[in-house]
This record gives sequence, structure tokens and C-alpha cells, in this order.
Amino acid sequence: MSRQSPTTAAEIREAFLSYYEKLGHRRVASHSLLPPADPTLLFVNAGMVQFKDYFTGARPAPWPSATSTQKCLRVSGKHNDLENVGRTRRHHTLFEMLGNFSFGDYFKRTAIETAWTFLIKHLHLPVDRMIVTYFEGDDAVPADTEARDLWAAISGLPDERIFPMTAKDNFWAMGDTGPCGPCSEIYFDLWPEQGESTFPQDESRYMEIWNLVFMQYDRQFDGSLLPLPAPAVDTGMGLERIASVVQRVSSNYEIDLLRELIAVVEMLTDVPYGGRFDPEEVISRTPAVESDVALRVIADHARATSFLIGEAVFPDNEGRGYVLRRVMRRAIRFGRKLGLEEPFLFKVCDRVVELMGDVFPELLEQREVIGRVVRQEEERFGKTLAEGERLIQQSLARLEMTGAPPILDGETVFLLYDSNGFPTDLTALIAAEHGFAVDMAGFEAAMERQRERGRASWQGADDAGGVAARDLAERGMSTRFFGYLTDEVGNAEVLAILGEGGRLLQRVGPGQKVQVVLGRTPFYGESGGQVGDRGTLTWGEGGSARVTDTLKPLDTLYLHVAEVVTGELEVGERIRATVDTEHRAGVRAHHSATHLLHRALRNVLGAHVKQRGSLVDSDRLRFDYSHYAAMTDDEIAGVEQQANRMVLANLETSIQNCGIDEARAQGALMFFGDKYGEQVRVVEMGESIELCGGTHVSRTGDIGLIKVLGDSGVSAGVRRLEAECHLAVLGRMQSAWAGLGRVAQRFNAKVEDADDRVAATLDTLRKLEREVRDLRQQLVLAEAAAGSGGADEDDGAERRTFGDFVAVARVVDGVGGKDLRVLGDRERDRLSEGAALVISRLDKGKQAVIVAVTPGSVGQVHAGKTLAVVVAHLGGRGGGRPDFAQGGGSNVEGVEKAVAAFFAAVGEALSVH
Repeated sequence: MSRQSPTTAAEIREAFLSYYEKLGHRRVASHSLLPPADPTLLFVNAGMVQFKDYFTGARPAPWPSATSTQKCLRVSGKHNDLENVGRTRRHHTLFEMLGNFSFGDYFKRTAIETAWTFLIKHLHLPVDRMIVTYFEGDDAVPADTEARDLWAAISGLPDERIFPMTAKDNFWAMGDTGPCGPCSEIYFDLWPEQGESTFPQDESRYMEIWNLVFMQYDRQFDGSLLPLPAPAVDTGMGLERIASVVQRVSSNYEIDLLRELIAVVEMLTDVPYGGRFDPEEVISRTPAVESDVALRVIADHARATSFLIGEAVFPDNEGRGYVLRRVMRRAIRFGRKLGLEEPFLFKVCDRVVELMGDVFPELLEQREVIGRVVRQEEERFGKTLAEGERLIQQSLARLEMTGAPPILDGETVFLLYDSNGFPTDLTALIAAEHGFAVDMAGFEAAMERQRERGRASWQGADDAGGVAARDLAERGMSTRFFGYLTDEVGNAEVLAILGEGGRLLQRVGPGQKVQVVLGRTPFYGESGGQVGDRGTLTWGEGGSARVTDTLKPLDTLYLHVAEVVTGELEVGERIRATVDTEHRAGVRAHHSATHLLHRALRNVLGAHVKQRGSLVDSDRLRFDYSHYAAMTDDEIAGVEQQANRMVLANLETSIQNCGIDEARAQGALMFFGDKYGEQVRVVEMGESIELCGGTHVSRTGDIGLIKVLGDSGVSAGVRRLEAECHLAVLGRMQSAWAGLGRVAQRFNAKVEDADDRVAATLDTLRKLEREVRDLRQQLVLAEAAAGSGGADEDDGAERRTFGDFVAVARVVDGVGGKDLRVLGDRERDRLSEGAALVISRLDKGKQAVIVAVTPGSVGQVHAGKTLAVVVAHLGGRGGGRPDFAQGGGSNVEGVEKAVAAFFAAVGEALSVH
């Protein structure tokens, strides 16, 4: 009895991987969404990315063949499907790519045979609905008749369903040079009941489900193609697409994986999903399908959001974080269109974790983080969405009034992006809903102007030394580094001396500052966040130079930044290079401390914490790490305690050079996006195992006490921890203890009682300040009450008369809140016809302002308009009714002008009337 064919997405995925695993392929886990040191990619967008080095020959493949399901993201660059998501049946931001790969093990016959067998005998797809393609050839490459003949023999398909295609569709290349070759695609007829049609013109009817790439050529710089010595196979089959075929649904969004996410949103909104699309999948935004579009977008974007945060990518205004923010804010906006005013996306993301966490365990590991980060971003964006929409609608309304073309200008789009965090595609979406396009060229121009301003304000270091270093390396010069083994190297040859601007010098004397290239050195060159070593160079009879820094512009060449102290130094001289051991000891301790703190941060905050940069010096360290919120005092204390426990354990530091796979097997921390060679340096201190090229202590006890000085934000999702250890902590503690002793002495208390004594004194001081403020207010009010019998007393107020109308201005100190309002009312009530201004000078340079107008004068002088004139001179704002208005400001120097402006405004108002 035949085994039941897989139907759910999970069953299809497992059937595929098991099938190829039984055929001898190594099952390989999905790579991170962050590409392995590939500057051409922001995210992994295809299944072969993690195997790229094996295909190019940069690294030998550890297995002859492999199979995987790779999480992919297409939201940037040429593979940007964001605008189509939810509006077409097949586009997604995040998707899974099933693949099988041969690194010289097998080629076309096996690739075609195994693919066909899986589809027909394991998924039981009908043969009569299949079409396959092959490369038809061009002037440079002959037709792939081998693939054509293999398809005919293996599948039994008639010639008219084995279709030739051009290079645009059926020839693949990794780049302008390198591995390339013909493709063969497998298509499925979605609607055979429609009768005869033309392939491939009828794109909506035929869906590509599998692509087989046959890498058989190596393209040279001159464009010629050489046969690869070991041809390779790279295939990819979208899980969502094949699941829609197997499950016999009309779109990818109706497969179980995505339909269950849509169901969550249906439950939250009571909006049913109808599975409707615009005719011919054009983006016409037909009103009848908008709710379905919103449901699809939210389901899709929830997957991308969950996976990105699972990779420790957090919402930001640049780079990968900005892509995440765009995706999240699009989903949130579509949720608002469905009536969801409260945070909701985090609930959909939690369902993503439940559905996919067994295959992608990082989702389960980061479940709490995903929920917290999504909810925080929802709450943050909820505060800016209404304001952003208001600004857009105001701009559109102005355009409509002027009769200008329906295009929102680029400056407005940039302002929304720069000041409000509004993704440009979200602005375009809102504008389109009102029938407007956006001027993206104008937006890009505004962005470029901002970049130019940034470049103009940046003061970079002269790169002449780096350019010169590259020139020297091309001449065969290199530096051997011995600093892991010793602090001193003798008989080191001076290979080159660089002066200002990278100019080559033959000989230099005392006082000259240069960069010295040595054939061998113990000096560590600045890299990996660790500062360069300092020390001395000595030669001959008393020649010496002071090294203030060491640079490493190239891995193979070091520049010693030095000033000649005595003697003359010339190229070819043999010198002794000696590192400043005290400085190096401090640097070593702080570098090892960063490793322990990294481990402690991951223990306390979670495995999502990853290093995002560091600075290691002899007296301090700075460690940037991924996290979504400021640490609490308890968390900081926990990190500090864990790190210091590892110090007190006096663990031995183990350093070994090994293969990258061996390091991975040991659990060494390595981060996608960093480039590692086949051989790596592993630094192990107890629980802490990391790849690192820096210098370290031999035992953790050499670090001394680690003291965390602070935790601050660098950008969204990135925090910065600053700390000290070694002798730097001792100096800080001695200084702090001495300062505490002086405080205790001034308060006539013991050191251990100083905190309580200072707190008690501050409480008394605050109480006295409140009493003084209250007495001052009472005095001002009493003076006003005493003068209530008329408006002519000499009570410190300034008065102007305009016929029967009297304007009074009074400036007081320390009166606020209800008392100031009472004072304003009393000043006004002393007048039969007039207006009163009261300005109260408060703490920290602030002013509170009242303008009050008598009832019979409201038609002559408006309190609110008069107040606006006054507070303009105080750098503030305010408002109110015709008879009473209040506001404030912060320009203490503007009080006199504000009073003058009050009288002028009253006079101008009365002259009008």
C-alpha cells in the first residue's frame, strides 16, 4: 500500500528534505537572513547564498551534495517585491526556498531525474499539467540540447511541452565573471480547464515551481566561457508555491501556513477573508478587494517581522533596521484600515512562532523578544501615524486647491521620512489612496543633499597612509606579527618610512613624526575594536623612537606611528621593537573583559544579544550590542555580577587556531555578516567562546574587577555598555572613595552614614524652598488684594491709559498654577474697562503668562490674540478665550520686550476700534 502523499506545508518540506537526505545529500540548516559577508546583498534572497563560496571555489565544499530549506527575504534592491505583496497571488517578502545542491557530485541527469521523481511519485502531481524548459542557446552559448533530451527520456513529455527559452529566463550567472550556466524550469498549469493557451505568454496560468541551474562554465573577464572542471547544480523550489499546487488552492495565501495567520487577523477584526484579487492582478486598488489585501499583507509581513527580529534586527531608521520598520509599519497601517486601533501585530507574530518554531528554532528562542519589540514599535508608531496622515492630507489638500498635478512633492516625502519616521512606500500608499503619486526623484534629491551635508561636516583622517600601504604591499612588502608570543622583537628590518601624505622617506631625524613599516613586529595593529600598541623602537648607538600607535591598513602590513627621539632612522636599519607592557596589559584586560561581558549579557538578557561593535583601550571599554530596551538596574547588576564571577574563577584562557567548522562545532560565537576564512582563531574563557584576533589575558583573574559605568542607546535596537577593569577601576574607586569621604566630612557624618545625612538635608532644603515659594505667592496675592480699591496705587505694576481703557502689566516671581490665575483675575477686576497682563518668573528660566480682559472690553481687545504677541518674545506659546488666555515661555531675557509688546498690541487693537 502506497504511503499517503504530503499535503501540509510542513509535510512537503520534510518530504523534500528526507527525500534528498536518503539520496546522500547532507541536510543543512537554513542560513541566517543576514548574508555571510556579501556586500552585494542586504538579506539572503536565494537558497544558494550560503553555498556561494563552494560554487566559486573560494572554499572547498565539506560535502559532495546538500539539501536545505532556506528562509529568504526580498524587500530591497532588484529583488524587491514589497509593493506587490498582498496584491498578487504569489509575491511575498519572506518565503522558504527548498533546494538540492551538487558541488561536483552529479550533474544534469541526476538533477532532472530526482526532481521529476519527487514531483510525480512523491507529490503525485499530474504529468499532463507539467511543462519544462531548457536554454535555447545564443551567439555565445550553444543550446542545452542535453537537458532537452534528458527531459524527453526521463519525463516522457511530448516535444511541445519541452519548451526552449532565451537567456533572459534560462541562463544564470553569479556575476559579470565566475560560475554560470543554463537553467531548466518546471512549470505547472494552474487552470487546464480553460482549454488551449499559449505558453509562456499566458503568465497567470502557468506557475514556475522549480528551477534547476546547471553551472558548467566559468566566465572570464573578456567574456569568454571556459568549462568548469567540476560542474555543479543549484536548484530552488518555493515552498509556498509548491504547497499551493499540492493543496489545490488559488493563491499562496490560501495554503495552511499563511491561511492560519490570516485567520488570526480575521478573529481580531471580524473581517472575513474572501480570497479576492484585482482583475489580472493589476494594482488598481479595487475597493472590493482592499480588505483582503490588508489581511494578506498583515499575514505576510508578520512572518518577515518575526524572522528579522529573531535575527536580532530591530526597527531603525537605516540599513536592515529600516527595512524591518518599513515592513512593520505597512502592516500596522493596513491593520488600522481594518479598524485595529490597539496593538495587534505582536499577536500575529506569536502565531508565526507557533507555526514555524519547530523548523526554525531561533523563533522559539527569541519568542519573548519578538513579542516585546513588535509591541513597542506598534505603540511608538501609533503615536506618529495620525500626525503623519494629517500632514500628508494637508499637503494633498493644498495641491488640490492650487490645481497642480496630483504629485506629492519630494521635499514633503523627505520631511515625513526624516522627521516622522514615515517609510516612503507608506507615504506613497496613503497618497495613492487619494489619487496622488509621489515625486521619488525629488525625495532622492533631498536625501542626497542631506548626505552631502553629512559628508561636508565629517572630518575624516587622511587616507594617504592606507594608499601608500597598498602600494608597498603590491611591491611585495609585508609584516610578520609576533605579538601573540612576545612583547619584544629584535633584528627587525625597517622596510619603509612614510612621511606626511604617505610620501616615502629614506632617512629621518629627531622630532620627525613618521609611519614605520617593519618586516617583523610585536606591536598589535588597531583592528577589531582594539587600539594599537604603543612602545619604543631602538637601534644602533642610542637611536630611539617613541611609538604612539600602531595601524593595520592591510592584514599583511603594519604601520608604526612614531616620533624619532634620538639618532637618525633610515630604511634598511635593523631595530629592536619593544611594546609598552603596562599599556598592553590594560588593553588585554579590557579586551578579555568584553568577552566576559558579552557572555554575561547573553545570559541575563537572552541569546538575541550580539556584538555590534566595540572599542578596547588600556583604561576603558565600550561594547555595542543588540537589545530592544534599556537595561534595568537589576539587569546591570546581574551582568556585572556574572562577569566578575568568571573573573574570580581565574579561568584559563585557551586560544587555538582551527577550521571554521570545528569552531562552529565547539559553539564559538560567530556572526553572520562577518567574514571568516577557513582557519579561525578561537578564544575560550569558560562559558565564553568567540572568534577573535585580539590580545588577551592568560587567566581571567588578570582582568581584575569589572565595573559597568553605564548603559545607553546608540540607535533603535542597539545599546552601548561602557565599563572599566584592571588598574583603571582601582583609580576610579580611589577617587570616588576620597570624594565620598569629603562629603561625609562636610556633613559631619561617618562615610557609611553620608547617604542618609545628604538625603535628610536635601529633604529639609526642598521643604524650605516650598515654604519660601508659598510665602512669596501669599505676599504677592496680599499686595494685589490690598490694592483692590483702585487702579492708581503705586503697587509696582506698570499702567498705560488709552482714554477710558486702562492696560496693566505686572511682573512677579514664583507664582504659578491656580495662584497665578487668581492674581490675573484680581488685576483685571480692579479695572472698570481694561486688560491685565501678569508674567511670573518661575524656576529654571521659565515664565508663566496670563492676559485677562474686562467683560465690557472683550469686543475691543482679544485676550488670546494679545497673549500670542506677548509669548512670541518669550520663546513660548499659549492661547485662550477672548476674555482670558494663558501660556508660557523660556526666554528670560525677553520679559521687558514682552511687556512693551502687550501695551503696543492693546493700543493697536483700540485704534482699530
